[in-house]
Amino acid sequence: MTQPLLLASTSPFRKALLDKFHYPFDTASPETDETPLPYETAEQLVQRLAEAKAKACAAQYPNHLIIGSDQVCVINGQIIGKPHTVERACQQLMEASGQTVTFYTGLCLHNAKTDESDVLCEPFHVHFRQLTEHEIRNYVEREQPLNCAGSFKSEGLGIALFDKLEGRDPNTLVGLPLIALREMLAKQGVQIL
Repeated sequence: MTQPLLLASTSPFRKALLDKFHYPFDTASPETDETPLPYETAEQLVQRLAEAKAKACAAQYPNHLIIGSDQVCVINGQIIGKPHTVERACQQLMEASGQTVTFYTGLCLHNAKTDESDVLCEPFHVHFRQLTEHEIRNYVEREQPLNCAGSFKSEGLGIALFDKLEGRDPNTLVGLPLIALREMLAKQGVQIL
C-alpha cells in the first residue's frame, strides 16, 4: 500500500488543483518563515520554501508523502509578492503592462518515512498586453486579487490581461505544477491513473 498524501498548504487554489487527481489527501498548515535570504534567487527561494513547508509537517505526519509548494512573481528582475492592497495591486499591474512576467513555482515531494525530498522549480511566463489605467483599476475592483502574487487570477477574469501564456503546465501559474507532481508521485509508487 502506498503512503498517504498530505498537502502542506491551506491555499484553496492549491487544494482545488490537487483535487483534479481524484486521489485522497489531507491538508495541513505549515509554519514557515518565508523571508528571502540575502542574494537568494527567485528559483532558490521557491525551492527552499517548498521543501521547508513540506518538512515542517513531517513530525506531525511521519508516514506521509508531503507536498510543499511556493511561488513568486518576477517583474523586471524584482521578486514581487502579494499586493494586499488595491493601490499596490494596481501598481504591480502597471509595472507588468506590456512586459513578460515570470512566475517561479517551487515544488517538493517529501517522504516523511525516509526523510528524502524531490525538489524542483517550474517557470511559467505570462506575456501581458498593454493595459490602460482604467482597465487595471476596473480589473482590480472586479476581481480583488489582493492575495495573489502578481495581482491577478489567471483562472478568472485575469485571462483578459494577457497576450500569451507560456509554460509546460498551466496549473503551475495557479500554484501547483501537476504534471511535475504526477512524475514525482510515480517515483514514490503512487499511480494517479
